[in-house]
Parts: sequence; structure tokens; C-alpha cells
Amino acid sequence: MAFLASFLQYLIIFIILVAVAILGVLVGRALRKRKDAKEAAAATVAETTSVEGETTNE
Repeated sequence: MAFLASFLQYLIIFIILVAVAILGVLVGRALRKRKDAKEAAAATVAETTSVEGETTNE
């Protein structure tokens, strides 16, 4: 009986740790997507600004 109780205790701890790891991956992925989108938007704005700011000598 003591073995079963100990096993269940470690099983619960394992499940909690796996859940924390999965949450960490999901949060990390969401933060990375947000950062990439922000950088892409900034690059688009910078590209648009540099194209509009150029003058042609014709």
C-alpha cells in the first residue's frame, strides 16, 4: 500500500511538471509569434517609408 501511495504521489508530480512544460512551450510560441509579427510590421513600415522617401532625378 505504501508503494502505491508513493507511486501516485510521484505520478501527480510528474503530471504537474509536464503541464508546466507544455504551458511554457505554448506561452513561448505565442510570445515568439507576437515578436515576429511586430518585427515584420516594423520592417514593412521602414520599407514603405524608405520607398516613399526616395526621389528620382528624371
